[in-house]
Amino acid sequence: MSPILRIGTRRSALALAQSGMMQRAIAAALEVSVERVPLVEIVTTGDRVQDRRLLEIGGKALFTKEIEEALLDRRIDIAIHSMKDVPAEQPDGLCIAAIPEREDASDAFCSRDHASFDALPLGARLGTASLRRQAQALALRPDLDIQMLRGNVDTRLRRLAEGEFDAILLATAGLNRLGRSEAIRERLSLDAFLPAPGQGALAIQSREDDADAALHAPWIAALNHAATALAVAAERGAMIALEGSCRTAVGAHATFGDGHLLLTTEMLSPDGSARWRRSGTLGDVHAADAEAAARALGQSLGAQVHAMAGDQRIEG
Repeated sequence: MSPILRIGTRRSALALAQSGMMQRAIAAALEVSVERVPLVEIVTTGDRVQDRRLLEIGGKALFTKEIEEALLDRRIDIAIHSMKDVPAEQPDGLCIAAIPEREDASDAFCSRDHASFDALPLGARLGTASLRRQAQALALRPDLDIQMLRGNVDTRLRRLAEGEFDAILLATAGLNRLGRSEAIRERLSLDAFLPAPGQGALAIQSREDDADAALHAPWIAALNHAATALAVAAERGAMIALEGSCRTAVGAHATFGDGHLLLTTEMLSPDGSARWRRSGTLGDVHAADAEAAARALGQSLGAQVHAMAGDQRIEG
């Protein structure tokens, strides 16, 4: 039987695990077999170039660009991305059709010999390719030796096990989705290590002219998680105001309590020596315009932080 919906995905183990979850959920919503909604693997520039920081080769969009081109060219029908890899502005003709329920948004501390971040010895080698994680770690421990670490999760964990680093930082969500949660020695504080905007969430992207089509409506309704979408709207609003990218150390995270949304966003100097933060609330999370209001809250708080911090970009 011919495919009815082709799902574009990166080829990494984590991307395939995430996309496989969505493939099964979409097939169930459409009441078809998974063979009717096949995964189409696409190797991105971000996957091919592993020896340099993303800021040196064009930024996070290098994880999405080739997949988005396939979507616009109609070689695939939808795309699955990690939300934190999705640039703030959507290309013309594309939209985020659904945001499934979020996984754990925290960062994970992984180490062969040390039980926690605080237990790291003076001058310990900490592996990460994230400017945000670098800045947040140095804000707490300026003695640490931050070393660049890219590659897929298995490669990073192997290099840790071989003793190249005393510890590495990864996304908890990715380890959970890969069934590698045993590698987590400590879930880092969401306050001390404020996550990247959208961390732990997935984005299902489609063409704008398909988003309301009869074929797409069932899976969009089944997979879109309103609370996650609202939180992500607030976080990405802050990202837009802060010009959040691999060139800036930016965090934003929204939580819910007592019928309101609380958003915290921050920018750090790359060396962690300065940190600027603002928090604010959205009162009515059930209003018809709540998503637009959440985005506006993020943009407002982000603009306040940006005014305090100025330009903290790393050039590359």
